Amino acid sequence: MKITTDSIKELREMTGVSVMQCKKALTEAGGDLEKAKVILKKHSAASAEKKADRTLAAGIIGTYIHDGTVGAMVVLSCETDFVAKNPEFGALAREIAMQITAMDPENTEELLEQPFIKDSGKMVRNLLDEATQKFGERIEVSRFMRLSIR
Repeated sequence: MKITTDSIKELREMTGVSVMQCKKALTEAGGDLEKAKVILKKHSAASAEKKADRTLAAGIIGTYIHDGTVGAMVVLSCETDFVAKNPEFGALAREIAMQITAMDPENTEELLEQPFIKDSGKMVRNLLDEATQKFGERIEVSRFMRLSIR
């Protein structure tokens, strides 16, 4: 299959990954979008592993409250303010707070191994790996708290 700017754009819109990474994945996949998505998934885990030693100096607190009766706060850490102030990073923090509210994990490791509530084909760890690849920085759930009136 021929790799076009439209196919690169489509893959970028689906994944949020850079144009160059999308082009490389499509080239490796012979132009097949689904294969390219799988390739990008593999690369996201490798990318996260490479950045594991980087210092986390910034972040955001994400919150989610359900019906005023249960909620969670999560500290999602990253390397720079530039990423911390990105609206997509804030949305990720909210998604993770929603996960904590719904699933009530006991610790961070348990949280990372849970299937994501909005896509059971992904683990929460996969969300962080994908975000690391997308933003180009190490991203980590530093701590969280879940509160309930019951």
